[in-house]
Amino acid sequence: CVVLFLFCLQVLNEKKLQEVDSLWKEFETPEKANKIVKLKHFEKFQDTTEALAASTALVEGKLSKNLKKILKKIVAKDAHEQLAVADAKLGGVIKDKLNLSCIHSPMVTELMRGIRSQIEGLITGLPSREMAAMCLGLAHSLSRYKLKFSPDKVDTMIVQAISLLDDLDKELNNYIMRCREWYGWHFPELGKIITDNLTYCKCVRKVGDRRNFASSDVSDILPEEIEEDVKGAAEISMGTEVSEEDINNIIHLCDQVIEISEYRTQLYDYLKNRMMAIAPNLTVMVGELVGARLIAHAGSLLNLAKHPASTVQILGAEKALFRALKTKRDTPKFGLIYHASLVGQTTAKNKGKISRMLAAKTALTIRYDALGEDTSAEMGAENRLKVETRLRHLEERGIRRISGTGKALARTDKYQNKSEVKVYDPSGDSTLPAVSKRKKIQEVEEQEEGVAVKAKKFKAEMK
Repeated sequence: CVVLFLFCLQVLNEKKLQEVDSLWKEFETPEKANKIVKLKHFEKFQDTTEALAASTALVEGKLSKNLKKILKKIVAKDAHEQLAVADAKLGGVIKDKLNLSCIHSPMVTELMRGIRSQIEGLITGLPSREMAAMCLGLAHSLSRYKLKFSPDKVDTMIVQAISLLDDLDKELNNYIMRCREWYGWHFPELGKIITDNLTYCKCVRKVGDRRNFASSDVSDILPEEIEEDVKGAAEISMGTEVSEEDINNIIHLCDQVIEISEYRTQLYDYLKNRMMAIAPNLTVMVGELVGARLIAHAGSLLNLAKHPASTVQILGAEKALFRALKTKRDTPKFGLIYHASLVGQTTAKNKGKISRMLAAKTALTIRYDALGEDTSAEMGAENRLKVETRLRHLEERGIRRISGTGKALARTDKYQNKSEVKVYDPSGDSTLPAVSKRKKIQEVEEQEEGVAVKAKKFKAEMK
């Protein structure tokens, strides 16, 4: 919405507005448009600053001072009529503050489109060239306001840089593996001697054919001991012979690897500087790579600041989280924050505790970076020190030494294993004498008779 001037139009024929689908036909020419609407009031802005203030107010759904003054002066007189507005939010503000009846509908949208298409015919005395220049200048100013343009605060650059860095790592890894496999047919021993990928490509690029190693000086690339091993292996290599065209193609691939590696280093330095400019406290807490990935995952620094600490902790592990919720198992303890140095240097049993603490402090630093005016990294350094202290306490808790009277209480006697072979003594066994069933029956009957006699005596005494 670019506002170059304020004007008020009155609808002359409301019946034609009812046909929304064919309303565009009434604005095909300036003559037709003048039969539908009529200019009632026109007011030009003094300068671009005033126009920008009015435009930004409309974008945010607010009333500017000039618009408020015109509505009170012109529209309030015809309070019985409705005011057509293109923004429903703005219409609600006008209704609340000025008590004017506003309307927003598809008919109003078509009407506004028709007015914009014939604006030069409805408002005379406005050269099209000057109007186009004013529109362009004001549109640029309004875009800067929407972006809140500041070269040091554009986190979009971080999102693109970290995505490009990840893509470069993948491509670089593919190129290097292809180079090693390709040149390995010619000189397979070189891959085992030189483990560093960039050094390998530089060496192949400089020498080419393995027979040239004997006469080539690669001391600027390799240490003296490794250089001797390479030259010795080149003389007795079991690799196949390749043509000069094959070697040239391999060298071109090595050039690509070296160039991409140099650009990756440059891009990493750029990302590091940009992170220190935009989110210095977050960078101090978790590092520039983890911080940039968190920002990229959330979309922007402000979006990341809206997340609670519990979300920051598992950001990046959404797939595992929803799988755990679906299967009713334990949810993950960390996501992208797992790659932070503080989490990496702790033991496995304390990783969950440290990641939770680090996420809580990281959430504070993110909000401070996103909404605070201070650009220093003091808060991040203080919070990192607290997490490091807590980490040290957790690590020392298991190996803390006992001192004082606790030593005597904790002392236990030394265990000695006695390997004695004991012999079983059967003389200690006891056996019960066998009793016949008839004898047992007689004993039970005698006991029952005795109980019956005692019961009779007890009844006689009671009488």
